[in-house]
Amino acid sequence: MGVKFASGGFLTTVQDMGRTGYQESGMSVSGVMDQRSAALANILVGNEENEAVLEITLMGPMMEFTEDTVIAVTGGNLLPKQNGKDFPMYRAVPVRRGDVLSFAGMAGGSRAYVAFAGGLDIPLQMGSRSTNLKSKIGGLEGRKIAGGDEIGFRAPKTDLPNLRRRSVEPEDFTASERVIRVVMGPQDDCFTEKGIETFLSAAYAYTNESDRMGCRLEGEVIEHKNGGDIITDGIAFGAIQVPSHGRPIIMMADHQTTGGYTKIAGVITVDLPLVAQARPGDKVHFKKVSVEEAQKLYVEQKNRFEKLKEEFERRPQAGGELQAAIYAAVGHEARRYWNPAGTYRVVVDGEEYTVDLSVESEGLR
Repeated sequence: MGVKFASGGFLTTVQDMGRTGYQESGMSVSGVMDQRSAALANILVGNEENEAVLEITLMGPMMEFTEDTVIAVTGGNLLPKQNGKDFPMYRAVPVRRGDVLSFAGMAGGSRAYVAFAGGLDIPLQMGSRSTNLKSKIGGLEGRKIAGGDEIGFRAPKTDLPNLRRRSVEPEDFTASERVIRVVMGPQDDCFTEKGIETFLSAAYAYTNESDRMGCRLEGEVIEHKNGGDIITDGIAFGAIQVPSHGRPIIMMADHQTTGGYTKIAGVITVDLPLVAQARPGDKVHFKKVSVEEAQKLYVEQKNRFEKLKEEFERRPQAGGELQAAIYAAVGHEARRYWNPAGTYRVVVDGEEYTVDLSVESEGLR
């Protein structure tokens, strides 16, 4: 089967990178809030970056595995536990039938992501497996996960190439005050010079009125020239609206497709995870960067992902490299016996080999 939930946590949903191509019909993109963490979780378990994951907010679920597979947990540190013991984050880890994954609290950040090797058995709706809670489509019946729910695995895997090397340095989301980089516009000309200066110098705090649709901030009023209303136009993930009350709202994954408030700037893609992982009370400072700088940082992130994929999927080359790896594995196994001659089953980087050692070789004792 897959995984069975004893409890669903505060807000656990199935999400991928979003439902694109339907905003002209009023359908929000949805998808994960922290795209970097979700992509890394999928890369760790050998999935495509767009594969559906579980997005866990603030308080995690408790789930029991009913089938063996390999998983990875990334994002905010919600203190994951496997059978009551600490579970390593940002690492591919095999789990067995009967194992229980739970979460003990919040040590940093607010959202964790669980990826499953081979993917979840969730149907595509309008090209995506993402849950849109407002429209009640996608994911598991268009709703958050609750106790008693079960989700199957599409093509579970119990081993992966380079399994023991599939780990990356965890991202630190513990800071309560951060600098978020933005590109100004498209309506920054609707604000006074004082308003722009305020936006780029003041500290703003995340409020309790923050969810998957947007993050409301409290702080100094940002001054408009003639109010905050405009003719309705499109909204992008990370756009920062400033209504007439002068306080910013950062549009997030479930943002509406259009809006009639001035947008002073947009959070650059590589900094959106910092917004997604913020908690009420955390503070943010905005820093202006150019479009070219934002693009450069995004390309660097994509290149890093591609390098990780190549590293994780790389297998020893036939010839000297593979022969050396097999010899080392056979030697380790053969040392267990007085006479090492015989047939051995060895696993090198996830691949199984049968080696017939018919003559005792020097150095294997």
